[in-house]
Amino acid sequence: MRLTLAVDALSPQLSGIGRYTKELAYRLPTHKNIENISFYRNGLKVNNPATLLIPSVASLTQKKIVQWRPKLPLWARDAYWKWYCRGQVFHGPNYFLPKCVDLGIATIHDLSVFKFPETHPVERVKHFEKEFTQSISRAVHLITDSEATRQEVIAFLGWPAEKITAIHLGVSSTFVPQSGPILDRKLSEYSLHQGTYTLCVSTLEPRKKIENLLQAYQSLPTHVREMTPLILVGGSGWLSDDLQTLIEKGARQGWVRYFGFVPEADLPALYAGAKLFVYPSIYEGFGLPVLEAMASGVPVVTSNRTSLPEVTNGSALLADPDDVDALANCIIRALIDDAWRMTARSTGLATAQRFSWERCVDQTVQVYAKAKKIHG
Repeated sequence: MRLTLAVDALSPQLSGIGRYTKELAYRLPTHKNIENISFYRNGLKVNNPATLLIPSVASLTQKKIVQWRPKLPLWARDAYWKWYCRGQVFHGPNYFLPKCVDLGIATIHDLSVFKFPETHPVERVKHFEKEFTQSISRAVHLITDSEATRQEVIAFLGWPAEKITAIHLGVSSTFVPQSGPILDRKLSEYSLHQGTYTLCVSTLEPRKKIENLLQAYQSLPTHVREMTPLILVGGSGWLSDDLQTLIEKGARQGWVRYFGFVPEADLPALYAGAKLFVYPSIYEGFGLPVLEAMASGVPVVTSNRTSLPEVTNGSALLADPDDVDALANCIIRALIDDAWRMTARSTGLATAQRFSWERCVDQTVQVYAKAKKIHG
């Protein structure tokens, strides 16, 4: 089977979609059923997707793209790709498919831009409103990250159920329980100690409900906050100015620290060293950070919305992310109830073992084969 994979989501600061794209880009070339694979990015071929993850190289690549475009007319570039992609599967893992596709497959991670447009940048909403429907019309099959999202997409798009497949994401083998001197050394780089902090890994954006998390944490007893401060990891997103003000206030009081974006290689240690992981997002297509926390042996408090109950499968405490008191009650229980913590750790590890990138890629290739058989 010949395949072209779009890698526009790859960048040095990986989002969840970027990590999904990275796993596909790394694993598909060696899959037994993939004969040949090409990588597409903004009308260019990418020989080695890994270079897009290196800051200096990625910057140069962007400069080359800007300089290269005027040299070839748009119609000529589109014509080349239309010829190149003829008869082969083209997978867009980040919602959209270019005009050149023949057998298009798109991954729809969630519908938050339509269901909660106020939580996204205006430019993104306008882009989806203008391009999404036309892009999806080029698809012969859709993939979602969860059954919850699959059902939403079926209802939203009115597509036949058999043309939409839910494929769970995986979890990297780097996310495992850790302890001992090696973990201590890594955590010391962040002035942290094992089992003494609550962790949240999330972009600071409205639908993640970080403001509610801060309010819930601030309401905890003072000694609990002092003994187990809240550590926030993730890039600063949109509409986050007020949130930054709250974070700065909590930081002055000593119960919250914001690290911003950290290298991907440091995340396994930050997860493994946490006493608790909290993720109160109001809407998720999957919720990869929750899975990574469970695989690291860390108890989880998360939202009772969308895909998160599906992914945690009874292993986490679930709260209404809009109910600050309920969220605070779940956090305090998760920090002090040792019996629950022991159960949550073991059930979380067992749940996480059901998710693997190998399985995700295998099931994705099965979708490719089905599309090729029906439409090729």
